[in-house]
Amino acid sequence: MKKVKVLFVCLGNICRSPLGAAILRKKIKDHGIESWVEVDSCGTSNYHIGGDADPRTRANALKNGVSMEHCARQLTEQDLDDFDYIFAMDRSNYQNILRLVNGRKVEHKIRMMREFDPMGHGEVPDPYHGGEKDFQEVFDILDRSINKFIEHLKATNQ
Repeated sequence: MKKVKVLFVCLGNICRSPLGAAILRKKIKDHGIESWVEVDSCGTSNYHIGGDADPRTRANALKNGVSMEHCARQLTEQDLDDFDYIFAMDRSNYQNILRLVNGRKVEHKIRMMREFDPMGHGEVPDPYHGGEKDFQEVFDILDRSINKFIEHLKATNQ
């Protein structure tokens, strides 16, 4: 099978994108496909470079049976060349990705994460200014979207 590289992108790389990466890592291991799927996350801003995921994100992940190891980093032009799937959590970050020098030439790789959400398309809301309920909502959206994405990966990468 062809190696597939998946990148999750949000603003600060401390809430949504590291959680998406952690959920996908757990699921590809559970599905036995970790040998051909590589996962990473980053942010479009430089706010938290080198930092850990938000403590509320880490607590929510653990509550849902997902462990996280994370070091925040910023999106680079090289990422757009290196990754096969680049998932933006919202329209603002989608536009920020396209603004990179090579963004338009790889637009076919850049997708909204909720394109795979069986409960509807749209944005993954930023829980940063919210409470535990908001972090759980983000987990639920990512969890079900990633389930559908894994189905897509398995169907298209035989």
